This record gives sequence, structure tokens and C-alpha cells, in this order.
Amino acid sequence: MTHLRKGAAALVATAALTLGGVSTATATAAPSDEPCATQQTQLDRATAKLEVLTERFAAKKAKVKKERKDLAAAKGSEKAQAKKALAQAKRQKTRVAKAKKAQVQRVAKATQRLEKCQAAQA
Repeated sequence: MTHLRKGAAALVATAALTLGGVSTATATAAPSDEPCATQQTQLDRATAKLEVLTERFAAKKAKVKKERKDLAAAKGSEKAQAKKALAQAKRQKTRVAKAKKAQVQRVAKATQRLEKCQAAQA
């Protein structure tokens, strides 16, 4: 029975790697020969990452708000734990905010590169 499970696990892992390899290969395929395709690809990736960071920032912001409410409601020994949780939530929010700010700059630069390339083509 153990051999059957190991064989099945190996088969599933191989299939996952094979399918994962195909999807990543198509996702990272070289840009087409169109003018400004590289710049467009960079802008698309930067924008997608910005959307992810924006969602993550909203979640962290909501967590800070929740931790503040928990701190206000805490009594006695729970108050110290609530303070620690709030401090950690604030640190995480700050870290994500910095990453989001940097990504906004990357999107701006990618947009400039694309507009410059399109202007050169026209």
C-alpha cells in the first residue's frame, strides 16, 4: 500500500510540474515583434503587481482598524497582547505601503517608457 501511495504522489507531482512548466513558459514567452511590445509587457506586469499590492494594503489597513478596536475592548492582561498585535499590524501596513509606493513609481516609469517608444514610432 505504501508503494502505491508513493507512486501516486510521484505521478501527481510530475503532472503538476509539467503543467506548471507549460503555463510559466507561455506566461514568460518573449514579446512579439511588434514595436513597443517589451514596454507594453513591462507596463502590464507592473500594473498587475500594483493591483495586488493595493489589495494587500487595503487588507492590512482593515487589520489595523480591527486591532485598534480589539485594543479598546481589551481589559487587563489582554491589553498587552492587543498592543503587540496592533504594533505588528502597523509595521506590516507600513511595509506594504512602502512597497506600494515603489510600485507606483515603477508603473509611472514604465508608462513613460511606453509613451516614449510610441512617440518614436509615430
